[in-house]
Amino acid sequence: MIRFMRIGRRNQPSFKIVVTEKTKSSTGGRFVEEVGFYNPVTKEKIMQAERIRYWISQGAQPTPTISNLLISEKVTEGEKIPKHKKPKKKEEAAASAAAPTAQAQLIEPEGSSDVRPEDSVPREPERPAQTAPETPVIPAQPETPAEPSPKEEK
Repeated sequence: MIRFMRIGRRNQPSFKIVVTEKTKSSTGGRFVEEVGFYNPVTKEKIMQAERIRYWISQGAQPTPTISNLLISEKVTEGEKIPKHKKPKKKEEAAASAAAPTAQAQLIEPEGSSDVRPEDSVPREPERPAQTAPETPVIPAQPETPAEPSPKEEK
């Protein structure tokens, strides 16, 4: 992997760009080779482009952030990877919302008023309403008067 290794102080981050095994920790300090430096506070970037290209040719995979940094610095070519992935629910909802409008447009162009979009869509058969199971009635037991405690008699 080609990844960042943080070396900065608290609230002053700076990173080494290193080549390391994927299974190794990025904070462990052990890496194969240092190929660059990045300081996000001062925007300082130092990269050994030839060594980075060499490691990529050997099969090293850059992390998404490193990949975007290499593309912006023209070390590698390609499209940037989105920083945040879109949730699947919104994509599916947008696709399903577009489908009914397309069906309505396909049905109505001839001006036939006999067919309505509601009639052409197959519906799921209605299920009978489910009622809660009846609870058995327990007869009330007569209450027995409680015996007074010895403290109350005094």
